[in-house]
Amino acid sequence: MKGYRAHLYVLCALAAAMLSGADSLLFHALTDARFAWFPRAATGNVVLVAVDPRSIKDVGVWPWPRTLHADLIRKLGEAGASEIVFDIDFSSRATATSDAAFLSALKAAGGSVILPSFVQNVSNERGQTSVQVTNPPPEFRASSWPATANYVIESDGLARRYSHGAEIEGSFVPSIGALLAGAYDTRANDFIIDYSIRTETLPVLSFADVLARAVRPEQLAGKKIIVGATAVELGDRITVPNGHVIPGPMLQALATESLLQKRALQRTGTLLDAAGLVGLALLVMALWRRLSNVRLGVVLVGTAIVIELLATALQVKAAILLDTSLWHLAIMAYLAATFVAEIDIRGLMAHIAENRFRRIAMSLGDGLVCTDFEGRITFWNPGATQIFGFGRGDMIGKPLQTLIILDDRPSEPHQTALFSESATDVASFIVECTGKRKSGESFALEMCVSRWRSTDHFDYGFVLRDISARKREEERIRFLAGHDVLTGLANRTKLIDELQRILLTARPNEEEVAVLLLGLDRFKDLNDTLGQDRGDAIIRAVAQRLEQRVFGIGEVARTSGDEFAIVLPSSRTAASAAAIVATIADELKEFSIELDDRTINVAVSLGSAVFPEDGETAGDLMANATLALQDAKLHHRGGHVAYLAKIRTKIEDQRRLEKELHRAFAEREFELHYQPQVTLHDHKVVGAEALIRWRHPVRGLVSPGQFLAVLNTMPLSEDVGRWVIETAFRQARDWRDAGQGIRIGANLSPSQLTSPELPGIVAAALAANDLEASLVELEVTENILLDDGDMAAGILRSIRETGVEIAFDDFGTGYASLTHLKRMPLDRLKIDQTFVRNFGADPDDRAIVSAIVGLGRLLDMHVIAEGIEDLATADALAQMGCEEAQGYYFGRPANASEFFEKYLKNDAARFIKTNAEQARLIA
Repeated sequence: MKGYRAHLYVLCALAAAMLSGADSLLFHALTDARFAWFPRAATGNVVLVAVDPRSIKDVGVWPWPRTLHADLIRKLGEAGASEIVFDIDFSSRATATSDAAFLSALKAAGGSVILPSFVQNVSNERGQTSVQVTNPPPEFRASSWPATANYVIESDGLARRYSHGAEIEGSFVPSIGALLAGAYDTRANDFIIDYSIRTETLPVLSFADVLARAVRPEQLAGKKIIVGATAVELGDRITVPNGHVIPGPMLQALATESLLQKRALQRTGTLLDAAGLVGLALLVMALWRRLSNVRLGVVLVGTAIVIELLATALQVKAAILLDTSLWHLAIMAYLAATFVAEIDIRGLMAHIAENRFRRIAMSLGDGLVCTDFEGRITFWNPGATQIFGFGRGDMIGKPLQTLIILDDRPSEPHQTALFSESATDVASFIVECTGKRKSGESFALEMCVSRWRSTDHFDYGFVLRDISARKREEERIRFLAGHDVLTGLANRTKLIDELQRILLTARPNEEEVAVLLLGLDRFKDLNDTLGQDRGDAIIRAVAQRLEQRVFGIGEVARTSGDEFAIVLPSSRTAASAAAIVATIADELKEFSIELDDRTINVAVSLGSAVFPEDGETAGDLMANATLALQDAKLHHRGGHVAYLAKIRTKIEDQRRLEKELHRAFAEREFELHYQPQVTLHDHKVVGAEALIRWRHPVRGLVSPGQFLAVLNTMPLSEDVGRWVIETAFRQARDWRDAGQGIRIGANLSPSQLTSPELPGIVAAALAANDLEASLVELEVTENILLDDGDMAAGILRSIRETGVEIAFDDFGTGYASLTHLKRMPLDRLKIDQTFVRNFGADPDDRAIVSAIVGLGRLLDMHVIAEGIEDLATADALAQMGCEEAQGYYFGRPANASEFFEKYLKNDAARFIKTNAEQARLIA
């Protein structure tokens, strides 16, 4: 039995090592060392598109709208990327618009996009564990490849093992790395990632650069793309061997590279481990007592070296991990047994433990400091030097209190027990405090404190971390949550919080509080004309102007793109809130801004609501002020509208009417009526103006005056305008085919003159009806041309190229008619009926009509008068030289069939003659 004592000792040592996990630690340490000794480069076929700090700075606070991810897919597809993986959780839904954009991009990618599923073990209240799978929405999954994003964390907290996939809902789903490498096997075991592949050799591109096309095409063409977060503030960090911390997407890239390079490391089995131990035991038995202890030790050390060289060669060349941990432990145990009489085992174990502690402590990125019971430093690692700037020699024996400032917080009594013998139990806690660097700078410090009892006193360990960057980022996030990035003003959320706070004070004190909303008029035109950078400069200048104006008396916020809000408590001044609002609104209706050596005039529409008359809550005040601003923009542009209850009623009525108009268009309740246009010298019908009517199922025929103003503010107006053109052109064709070809004039809506598609619609309608352009005419009013004259002029010129003429309706009622006569491609002037109705009684109206007729003759334009209601007016206009006319005297608007029967059925009907005219002709 005595002869086998060494072997029994080895067996006990191995059993203890296996129970304690020392063999696994040694195996990992050896494997990791080999990774460090023999580095290798990545293939370059796997590219990481990183959500890095610069991308977050350029794009905005995470999470981003999915429209950005959709844009990235398109850009990568255009660059020729072979496969795209998102290491991002898409399980929750975003807005309908962004989800639709992302789904469209997935479909367009044609199955080259991989979306991850996340498998998690979830414990319930009873301690039972179940598997929970987080998948993308079904429509996303239908247009992409599924893959698992999970990896295995070892007991030491490091990620080493990686799976080929997982069973999800009865089907095998490959992992991201296996799917990218095309090497997954449903029956394969997990493999160990080859960390000898250096992360710095992985191609990494910034998300922002890819979006901006700031990368070379060859950097993406044919590559396998992994998209994921690398920014520290997003928190996706994984600890891997050799003290490295990498982002999750980089781990996925390393796993993919391991498979691509056929470096999916597999560990040898227990059978080989046992065979090696048996062989080692047989070797020791053969040499035991035949060699001296020193020579036996040399043989054992030599055997360990040979074993390690073999294991290293297998790992480096064949991607096989030969587990030599038990063999090395057995050799060490045999060495210990051989020299047990000559070695202080207790001292050796203490030395090993201390060396192990020092090795771990020295490799930590955080600061690690140990002190005695008096707080004097006994251990100081390089991480602490990096944080504080003091070297180890500067601090050993010095009090730790010289480096940190602990706040006095009675709510945390364990802090008061620091360096105190009053505590009886082991203590461990985390605290944030203030640290002091060698330079004298103070900074935010996180300190994890551990305390344990030594022989006579407590000893202390401190893990220290500089959290000043994290604190700054938290402060920045808090600021951005309540402020507008462009102007620095409060945003809508913060404004409402502030308004609620003000109302809490105002309500018991019976004080007034006003909310004033300001919207910049035609800001989109300024932005489009000057460019977005100058548009942003205008927004900042407006914000500065508002802050200066209400400084000390109110709060300013930017609530949306070109809208601002001011909250004005009346308690800060002697005047009422309404009076303050009126004064400020009068000052801010229009002002100028100096920008790039030019003066920009900014017009503002304003709406206001006052507490408590116009609302009791912050939400009510904001809603009612918004209604007032909407009313100002619609009916009092450039003015101030104070909220009244009738505004809400008017807007609600308008919304009901808008809803009815949508239904009316869908149900084809609109129809065209036609009013005859005649030549004044013989009263022959030569044209007709197409006028829209609404045949309501309950109210009957509705005139345009009751709905046209609202319709022209709706996007629907463009569809209705197209229907008017197509219907009028079709009617002109039908009358031409019946042998009664007359000119039909159709009115254009405001939205049509901002649509570049209008000339194409007109040309298509002519072609569809095989219609001569001389049989149709399009009418525009000056209020339409005032909105965007340059764009309207270009569109009208394109229409003129089709041969269709343009009539200027309601001429003389606008503000710049003569200017438009010069700039616009016009063929006919229509004298507004407001001048014609009082033609006989008002000499001023008569003079205006005469001037318009003369102007039309000089400009070679035809002139037609509207609103003729008697023969005397018709004769007088004819004597002045007016060519054509329309009005109730010649005929009221009628539907197409009635118009044809009355005016076009035969040639005689086209001459309109009353009894009085017939008598005059006989005389």
